[in-house]
Parts: sequence; structure tokens; C-alpha cells
Amino acid sequence: MPVYLTFDIDCLDPSFAPGTGTPVCGGLSSDRALKILRGLTDLDIVGMDVVEVAPSYDQSDITALAGATIALEMLYLQGAKKD
Repeated sequence: MPVYLTFDIDCLDPSFAPGTGTPVCGGLSSDRALKILRGLTDLDIVGMDVVEVAPSYDQSDITALAGATIALEMLYLQGAKKD
């Protein structure tokens, strides 16, 4: 079944992604989120995005870096897809 994958950055703990409109204390670490993504290799991913990154709330760009890392991992996941 085709799957569209959305990663909402506000699932990360604010210590890893403070620049979002809805920070969630006790959220995932960046490492845990990457491990979850790496476990999705069996899905038929047809599209993907990273949402809720709000740079104006994060002067140190930690959230932008986390979002870019997540997006890159999603691209790796797509590239590793078995046809």
C-alpha cells in the first residue's frame, strides 16, 4: 500500500527542537526519531515531508538542523527502497 510519510518536528523534545509552534516536553530525542525512521524500510513510501519547523522560535537553528537531518534520513530511506 502506498504511504505518504509526514514527520512533525514537534514530536521531538524541545531540547532537540525548540523552534516549533507546539513544543512537547517529554518528546522523542533526535536519536530515537532517527531509529524509528530507519525501521520503516518495508513501507512503500511515495512521498514525504517534515512539518512544523518554525525558525523564528529558535535563534540557534537547532530545530532547522534537526529537520534537515530528519529529511536527509527520509531521503536515505527512499533511496534504500527495494523494488
